[in-house]
Order: sequence, then C-alpha cells, then structure tokens
Amino acid sequence: MILKEKIAAQLPEWRERVRKLVSENGDMVVDQVTVKQIYGGMRSAKVLVTDISYVDPNEGIRFRGYTIPELLKLLPKAEGSKFPLAGSLYYLLLVGEIPSFVEAMEVENAWKARGVIPPFVFETLRAMPEDTHPMTMFSQAIVSLQHESVFARRYQQGMQREDYWEAALADALNLTAKLPAIAAYIYNIKYGDGGFVSPDPDLDWAANFAHMIGFDSPEYMELSRLYFFLHSDHESGNVSAHTTHLVGSSLADVYYACAAGINGLAGPLHGLANQESLRWVLNLREEFGRNPGTEELEKFAWDTLNSGQVIPGYGHAVLRLPDPRYTAQLEFGREYMPNDEIFKLIEELYDVVPKVLQELGKVKNPWPNVDAISGTLQYHYGMREFDFYTVLFGVSRILGVTANLVWARALGQPLERPKSLTTKMLEDIVVKAK
Repeated sequence: MILKEKIAAQLPEWRERVRKLVSENGDMVVDQVTVKQIYGGMRSAKVLVTDISYVDPNEGIRFRGYTIPELLKLLPKAEGSKFPLAGSLYYLLLVGEIPSFVEAMEVENAWKARGVIPPFVFETLRAMPEDTHPMTMFSQAIVSLQHESVFARRYQQGMQREDYWEAALADALNLTAKLPAIAAYIYNIKYGDGGFVSPDPDLDWAANFAHMIGFDSPEYMELSRLYFFLHSDHESGNVSAHTTHLVGSSLADVYYACAAGINGLAGPLHGLANQESLRWVLNLREEFGRNPGTEELEKFAWDTLNSGQVIPGYGHAVLRLPDPRYTAQLEFGREYMPNDEIFKLIEELYDVVPKVLQELGKVKNPWPNVDAISGTLQYHYGMREFDFYTVLFGVSRILGVTANLVWARALGQPLERPKSLTTKMLEDIVVKAK
C-alpha cells in the first residue's frame, strides 16, 4: 500500500527530529497561559502540535502548508471534474506531498476494496427509533465498527510500540472507506425509502456519496467533492479534532476516537453553525420577502445583534479575512447557481454584514466563514434536511482526524493529561504576582 510505504520512509527522520527537539529544548517556554485562557476554554493557548493543517490568520487553513486556492489547482481530479479527488487530499494529509493522479487513485481504489459494510452495522441503524438524530446514528455506526479494529486486535497480541501507526493506518483506511455508504444509508433511512444503494465502481469516493443518496446530477457530485475537501481538517484545537486526539492518546483505536470526535461535532457550538446560518437567511427572507434591499438587510442584522444573538456564519477565532473555504464555495455558487434566490442573498449579505459588525466595534473578524454558505449550496440541490448537514461535516472531518491519529501513533505522542488548579490556587497566584 503506497500510503504505508511513503509514511514508513519518512518516519526515521521525523522521529529523530522530534526526539532532538524535545531532548535539547524540552524546557524552553513557548507560551504563557493567562487566567482568562484558563477560564475561557483555553482559547489560543499553544499546547498542541500537528503538521497536518494550520489556520493562518491572513491566509486561512493550510493543509500540509498549502492554501485552499493552491490545492484546488494542484491536487489531482477525477476526469471532467474541477475539484480534487478525496483520495488525493487524503494522500496529502497522510504523506505531506502532492500525489500524482496514479497515487491518488491508489487511495481511491484502496477505499473501494475496503468499503464493504458488515451487516451488523445496518442492523444497528435499523434497530434505532425512527426519530433518532442522524448524528446519533452516525456515531453508533462508527463505534459498532470497532468490532473490526486491527489496532485493538494487534494490541492484544502484544504489538510493538513502533508498529502502532501501521495498525492505526489500517483502521483509518477501513473506516474512511465506509463513510460515504454509512452516511448515505442513514440519509435513506431517515428521509428516503430506507434502502441501501450500492456504490458505483466507476465513481470516486465523494461522488459515490451523491450517487448513493440519489443525487446523481454531475453538479451535486462536484459539490460533494468540494465540500468534503474544504471541511476535512482545521488544526487540532477544535472540539471534534481535539476530542479525537485526546481519546486516541489513551491508545483507544480509531473507531472509539472518531466516534468521540463525532459526538463533539454534534454539539450546537461546533457542528451546527452551517444549518443555523441557513436558517437565519431563510428567516430574513420570510420577514422581508424575496428581494430585500440593503436597508432591510442592515435592519435584520442589527435586530439580530440587538437581541443579544450573534449573526451565524460570520467571524472566526483565528482568521482576520474572509474564510477561503467560504470564497471557494462562493465561486462555486456563482458558476453553478447564480440565479438561486437564497444564494443571491448570501452575496448581498457579504456586502452588508461585515460593515454592520465593523460598526459594532467588538468583532475582530467581521468576515464570513465556511458556515455562512455551505448550507445554502446543499439546500439548492435538494438537501433540505438540516439535521443531516452535520453528518456531512463529520464524514469530511474524519479524513483529517484520522490522518492526525496515524501520525500521533507514528511519533509516539503520549497520553494527554493537563494539570488542573483550584480557583483558590489561581487567586493566590494572582496575589503573589501583584
């Protein structure tokens, strides 16, 4: 398998690089943690390391050092497609190099070979109550696959520490291979006829998801390729990524760790922003009709803020410019759905909301993020079941977190265990410092 060979070739240099950094500079202070950070969710505290992705405040997310616009040009694509193959992205995340088309297709073909879903997964999903949330179903499907874990089996057999990453890679490939079919089956149970649609061997990983939910238009397949690419990773500090890393640090296998991360993604403050953004725009349209003017848009934005709410889809903890993931989707909309009424509103809001937020004076980044538009694109093509949007997010995010898990095991990252303090201790520290 090309991924295993490529990672194995890099490991000696990487392990020595990390060993030297820690042994020679282990006591060097990198950052100072403030009381505000401790009580504020550790916001911006520099305590994690990942080489998979980095959010640059001025350029947006970088995957292995490459920006979104760069990768949209450089990564191999399916024939006739304008957007990267998921297999090419996964190769990049794991190996750190831009693959050739042949190398990208080796990943796609490995997924096809590993994509068969055990019957007990379907039985688990069918046994759940009809009103079960699709994210609950997604989490349960993932954790049910733990029965198949290569890592868990080999660990019980006495696997050597330096081989952990190989077993983690096997689990990562086996899980990611099944994600489109699992998500599609959940969609069909919840919103369709409940049947299983077999993947098309001639389609790539992302396009097959569209096929399996009955969205067979070439445009929606293109949107699936773009969506899964854009949402795949976002550093290690967000809830889903950090939860996956934390659980994985206990040597829980990929299935346990990813199920935990998906449960974090289901939280309203993390994975629901895309549907909240779309709902906000639909409410705007309901209040002012199909063609609201600039004054009406400004009024709706100010009414939202004055009611104590935030405008969903705007602002970012790190970015100080429009999110390149938003821009990529905006360009998609302009090409494929320029006359869609809701998309037109999105374009108009881009000219209005940042000005309102700048006038407010409390927002460091008034620009739209990825969530401001992603739901609108799904809505246009008929994906109008808001509860399912986070499952789409989860399918994509597991690409990034599994790549991180493989490298965490390859570099021997330890059990994560920060130290807690009491409020009294913090008060004493402050008094002493003053």
